[in-house]
Amino acid sequence: MATDSFVRSLLQRLPQLAHYEMWRKTPSDARDDFRKLMQYSNPNVKVVGKVENIAASLPGREIPLRLYTPLNAGPTPTPAIVFMHGGGFVLGDLDSYDALCRALTSESGCRLISVDYRLAPEHPFPAAVDDCYDAVSWIAKNAARLGIDPARIAVAGDSAGGNLAAVTCLLARDRGGPHIAFQALIYPTTSLAASHSKTEFAAALLLNQPTMDWFFGHYLPKGTDMHDIRVSPLSATDHANLPPAYIVTAGLDPLRDEGIAYARALEDSGVKVQLVDYPAMIHGFFGLPALIPLADSAVAATAAALRTGLG
Repeated sequence: MATDSFVRSLLQRLPQLAHYEMWRKTPSDARDDFRKLMQYSNPNVKVVGKVENIAASLPGREIPLRLYTPLNAGPTPTPAIVFMHGGGFVLGDLDSYDALCRALTSESGCRLISVDYRLAPEHPFPAAVDDCYDAVSWIAKNAARLGIDPARIAVAGDSAGGNLAAVTCLLARDRGGPHIAFQALIYPTTSLAASHSKTEFAAALLLNQPTMDWFFGHYLPKGTDMHDIRVSPLSATDHANLPPAYIVTAGLDPLRDEGIAYARALEDSGVKVQLVDYPAMIHGFFGLPALIPLADSAVAATAAALRTGLG
């Protein structure tokens, strides 16, 4: 498998990644390993004005959220980014993604709300979808007290979080709200169908076919319709009237082709899309800036796109 110098450096520093078999781990152990990797790879966190742990209070449940306020945020409501973390619907939490959320907040100048949605297998599909959609709805309804402009709310996410962000946009359109002004999808999973990149990178670093099977085996109950748009947003018959999108793909990623296909589906439906491919990058590189320095500029570019998209 071709790798660039940063990826070779990553393997030299963490050779165990080349042989890491997540599919042989318990979800609990895999979550611990993922958290350690993310924290090791993000030693220098950006300074923001304020960080608050809050919750969306809903009938029968609460969704933990983390609100990041940028430095120098005045009394005027700011645009907001609702962030949905990656981790294959099984891994990830507020702490794992704290550094990335701080970076997006700092670089964009927007408030950011990170969603701690329920994870599989304890809470299989559609729990994560329900939490993300309901969190965005709650945030929009409570915009005034959160200090955000309800007309300028974006959703963003990486990998599984990119799936959840895309699905949230489809549901918001089909259910008549909340209003979402922009979407940033970072190497999103958009389809369960086979693709050239899934075959080409079936043994890739960090994300490979056995790991994807392990993720979806935990996430999807038996009998789930693989074409349900809440699972595979690429399967939607209509992608019109969705928010403008910024979509990032990585050239050495099994999910590359479905990210590109989703960008094309949006464009074909008249949605404004900016597709940015990093041809020498692997899946997950956004969260590894200490190991892959290009991550910093990629995050900054995404934050700039969000800032521009939210006006």
